[in-house]
Amino acid sequence: MLPGMRNTRYLIGLAAVVVLGICQSEISLRAQGAAPRMPVFEVDPSWPKLPNNWVLGVVSSVATDARDHVWILHRPRTVAENLKPRAAPPVLEFDAAGTFVRAWGGDAPGHDWPITEHGITIDYKNQVWIGGSGITDDFLLTFTTDGKFIRQFGAKGQSKGNGDRVNVNRSADTFVNPKTNEAFVADGYGNRRVIVFDAATGAFRRMWGAFGNAPDGEPPATANPAPGGVLDTEGTGSPRFSNPVHAVKISNDGLVYVADRSNRRVQVFTPDGKYVNQVFINRSGPSNGSAAGLGFSPDAQQEFLYVSDLGNSHLAVLNRKTLQVLYQFGARGAKPGDFQAPHHLAVDSKGNLYTAEVNPGNRAQKFVFKGLSATPPPNALTLAQ
Repeated sequence: MLPGMRNTRYLIGLAAVVVLGICQSEISLRAQGAAPRMPVFEVDPSWPKLPNNWVLGVVSSVATDARDHVWILHRPRTVAENLKPRAAPPVLEFDAAGTFVRAWGGDAPGHDWPITEHGITIDYKNQVWIGGSGITDDFLLTFTTDGKFIRQFGAKGQSKGNGDRVNVNRSADTFVNPKTNEAFVADGYGNRRVIVFDAATGAFRRMWGAFGNAPDGEPPATANPAPGGVLDTEGTGSPRFSNPVHAVKISNDGLVYVADRSNRRVQVFTPDGKYVNQVFINRSGPSNGSAAGLGFSPDAQQEFLYVSDLGNSHLAVLNRKTLQVLYQFGARGAKPGDFQAPHHLAVDSKGNLYTAEVNPGNRAQKFVFKGLSATPPPNALTLAQ
């Protein structure tokens, strides 16, 4: 064989190897891009680390801040009488590893404090928002992260009902939109509306009810009629928000998600209150209340929506844009990873989930994000929607 022919064959063979390698890489990349589509979590049974031999009462809410510190709001008044001396302060901060940072809150001169602590949020300015769901908890409070009081919106026992533009009425949750510096409030237990204030001044901006309608004026007891105790399982559902309107979050693309707990659904709106869509969470029960807490995955597109189902003790994982329920996990029980009335939830920048459980759970839990899977994890539940 002539030397020139050997060189030609070598070059042809080398080119074939390169092309084959490129094709295999492309196939591998396509497979990697197509397969992992469901987030998978694993409970961290050692989280959090409570100091000082403290105990928690009803844990109503949990939030994360820009540093991935985790904030817990609980109700010291609900601690058993014999354990009262060991009750932790109502607001507790932990770092990303679950190590205690500080605690504060409670009755103090210069501002009211909720009878029943309910919601905590850390806004984009690193301010702490707190609301309550007890009788006369008609106000919102803001603090610095070290517990210094900033301002109070509304006043104790002053709500005039769903039409009130100054006071809330036993609000459940608050989210501050960084694009407009407006506070969106899920209001809540005494009212049935979303109300929006200027987050700096408390000035009224707008409010709405279910499907973007005007808030109704009927008492909460008649807001969710269910003749004979039978749950509605067909159609668009109640034309009103239930009692309570329980959580509110705003996505990066500017949609407002509202947990309508007793109606067992999440409704989606524009920031101006125009209705967009809704999804039911375990509409057929058995519990008559499901959607309680909301959170988004931390990717830029916020691909996943997380919804805590308080009554059925599950956590639902949804595709945020399509509102398809991908899977649910959790069983009723006291062991780590189970739930007993999961209330609010939060997500950190790593994708880890944090849940707050009210009575009888009385705890916060961390679920570590383990990556994406092409199929639901082994502990997924298959339930009718």
